[in-house]
Amino acid sequence: MAARAGIRPSALRSPAEIPLRPGAAAPAEGALRTPRIPLIGGRPSVPGGFPAKAFSGEVVPFSVVAFREGHDIIGVHLRLTSPDGEESLHRLTPRKDGTDTWSVDIELGAQGRWMYRFEAFADDYATWAHAAELKVAAGVDVPVMAALGAELLTRAAAEKDRPAAQRKRLLADAAALAPGAAATTIALATDAELARIFADRPVVSLQSSTAAQSLIVERTAAGVGAWYEFFPRSEGARRLKNGTVKSGTFRTAAKRLPAVAAMGFDVLYIVPIHPIGTTNRKGRNNTLVTEPGDPGSPYAIGAAEGGHDAIHPDLGTAQDFRAFVRAAQGEGLEVALDLALQASPDHPWVTEHPEWFTTLPDGSIAFAENPPKKYQDIYPINFDNDPAGIYAEVLRIVRHWVAQGVKIFRVDNPHTKPLQFWEWLIATINHEDPDVIFLAEAFTRPAVMRALAAVGFQQSYSYFTWRNTKAELEEFLTSVSHETSDYMRPNLFVNTHDILTEYLQFGGRAAYRIRACIAATAAPVYGVYAGYELFENVARPGSEENNDNEKYEYKFRDWEGEEERGDSLAPLLRRLNEIRQQHPALRQLRNFSAHWSDDDQVLVYSKHLDAAFTGSGDDDTIIVVANVDPHSVRETTVHLDTTVWGVPLGDTFDVEDLLTGAHWTWSDHNYVRLDAFTEPVHILKVRKRA
Repeated sequence: MAARAGIRPSALRSPAEIPLRPGAAAPAEGALRTPRIPLIGGRPSVPGGFPAKAFSGEVVPFSVVAFREGHDIIGVHLRLTSPDGEESLHRLTPRKDGTDTWSVDIELGAQGRWMYRFEAFADDYATWAHAAELKVAAGVDVPVMAALGAELLTRAAAEKDRPAAQRKRLLADAAALAPGAAATTIALATDAELARIFADRPVVSLQSSTAAQSLIVERTAAGVGAWYEFFPRSEGARRLKNGTVKSGTFRTAAKRLPAVAAMGFDVLYIVPIHPIGTTNRKGRNNTLVTEPGDPGSPYAIGAAEGGHDAIHPDLGTAQDFRAFVRAAQGEGLEVALDLALQASPDHPWVTEHPEWFTTLPDGSIAFAENPPKKYQDIYPINFDNDPAGIYAEVLRIVRHWVAQGVKIFRVDNPHTKPLQFWEWLIATINHEDPDVIFLAEAFTRPAVMRALAAVGFQQSYSYFTWRNTKAELEEFLTSVSHETSDYMRPNLFVNTHDILTEYLQFGGRAAYRIRACIAATAAPVYGVYAGYELFENVARPGSEENNDNEKYEYKFRDWEGEEERGDSLAPLLRRLNEIRQQHPALRQLRNFSAHWSDDDQVLVYSKHLDAAFTGSGDDDTIIVVANVDPHSVRETTVHLDTTVWGVPLGDTFDVEDLLTGAHWTWSDHNYVRLDAFTEPVHILKVRKRA
């Protein structure tokens, strides 16, 4: 795409861009709600009137329902205003599904607030050309159609903003349309070059417009990333001769960074690094009895050494932390820090600001609860007793860690804090630094999860962890890719330090491979918690948590040894992240398409990105076929809507399995055999034939 004056070429990419022209006036206040040509249900849109979201490099589908009475043809434009104030115009095309929906895909590059509105108009040339082709061929109204065409072309030639050569041609065509010139009339009505001229610069009437809407484009990491979680205190921890454990530090944890980067991850998420309280400290496996040397849960934040702005002395100093952040950056990793707004009974807040907690009738402070779980080592925050005070304190804390080099925060249980607070905090921080990203760890009701995303959270944990069957995954992945993708970005964590699902507990190594392949290809953001690559699948009886949970003790793992013995998933994770880097279709959210198979345990989907957006000039299409039953071999036929990537139904094309290197010739119906114990998933690159 050629650059326009005043707009960087990277600001947007759109094959449907046309020359800029004056637009219709936006609806005036107090005017009728329905414009002359109705424009209904424009997307992107967000419930509650919040701005829609995209990330830099995301291909955003803009769509609107538009129609008019009768048979006259209409056209629809999208008018975009970049954060720099430059306008561009883009032609929408009607979908062929009978819904009167018009759409256009545009890649947005520049960060900041974009404005957009839809404009509909009567397409006078298209209406005339269609009528002339039909009527003149039938010998109906031949002189009338010639006269109407001459008048239309003359009117177009009079538009001063048209190129001089184009105006000259239009005048010549108008003169040729003598009354009764049937052959000339049909020739001009079907002339491809003339149609292109009027598609780029139509003759319009009855112009209508929606009100302007805003869309926030955030940095790419807000929507694309491979996350890896670890506990710094476990990395480099060692057991001493007397049986006690010496904690890992930021310096020892930094030694693990090259291996994490080598697996292809680009975000390193670490749990809270603050001093841990001793009152009611939890022992191993969340017990109420502690043994000497038990480190306690890092979520019981606060002790004599300080609170949320302090660093646990076992880990090192503030200088050590900054060095750790720099070391991560040197490996291509960005550090994400846990923001857990709660306090241990030993937190300085408890004595300095008791109003920030809930006091019970007996004078005690209420513990945190998530029935049936009870957290005796944690006090939840009360945001209503002194909202100004607690708001200001949290803002200070976030600013403090931003100043230490942290630009990503994984927020613990945001659904247990007021929604209004998050809207205020995220807006305030992003106004100061638009690069700061917040991930909501909100495993809660759908309305609450979506509301958190709408008010500002850039990413969200999701129900993916518990969606394991073919039907569940089809419904879930379609929903997050299309229904809520204007504002909610799922981070498909396969496990967490709190969650070890039954699927992983009982699915064996195949389950770990299957879930990793789906998470890495179905959405542009996914994550794993350390130990996943070692198939850690033993749960505490009756729970969905790892036994000997790392929240309450140090973990000792032989990363290199397990990989050398072939007992590590690291090679697969490394390959999956390579595939994600090599295929831009996998770095988009809204391009997910579910397909079909004859087996209720075989999931089929594709991710397609048009050549206009890949940067290589070639389409990028990935097909994933997964056996979601980790206990069986499945043979079935898969059925593909190949028109999604521009291949007519019935035509053949070549595919390459990016995991095994195998090649096949496929069409819209294909036999597959997926052995859960060896190759449970195909990740196929489509290669069209010339």
